[in-house]
Amino acid sequence: MTQEHDLGEAFYSAYAAGTLDPALQLLVETQAALRSEVRRELAIADSIGGHFLHNETPVEMAPNALSTVMNKLDALEVADAQKVRQAAAVAGQMVDELIKLPDPLQEIALQNSVDNGWKFGGKGLRILPINVSEDVTTELLRIEPGCGAPRHTHAGSEYTLVVAGGFTDEYGSYGPGDISIVGSEHTHKPVADEGEVCFALAVRDGDLKFEGLLGVIQKIFG
Repeated sequence: MTQEHDLGEAFYSAYAAGTLDPALQLLVETQAALRSEVRRELAIADSIGGHFLHNETPVEMAPNALSTVMNKLDALEVADAQKVRQAAAVAGQMVDELIKLPDPLQEIALQNSVDNGWKFGGKGLRILPINVSEDVTTELLRIEPGCGAPRHTHAGSEYTLVVAGGFTDEYGSYGPGDISIVGSEHTHKPVADEGEVCFALAVRDGDLKFEGLLGVIQKIFG
């Protein structure tokens, strides 16, 4: 496996077409907030999509379509503002770190810290489940320097975007904006680099399979 840093043109085109799973949309938007070259890729994909859309046959809209959309947007803005205030009030010690996350991830991380709370994942590892998709697992990982996840493989594919700090595994080193892509044929043990705390957004379509004692426990208890 070669070291990965980008999702690739096909992913960015799928994002522009609106065909990506919501979790992968969040991944792309967060990476774009961190890397200017990804923003350029998305702009190109949007331009291509806009060209095809321009050539589509227009469809007549309902007379009240614009007012309906604007009313819904206004309602969303009020609801979102309330969620952010609530999250900031009760998220506790993590708030100072979460508000430094890129905009596409910041609000949803704050809200899920209220709804779900952080889970213990091992020494120096905290996991925040992110409710964004029914089809894949999405998590925000907070890893202290020198700590990491136990050695594991995967039942499917896993995309891990470094948001802050960095981590290293058997396949490479990853910093802010870089993406690690692994599948069922890969076994690794990501460890956060020395220095600042590593935050990473992980999206996977299958369960983790641990090795060693944890693997035995996992087989017994599921």
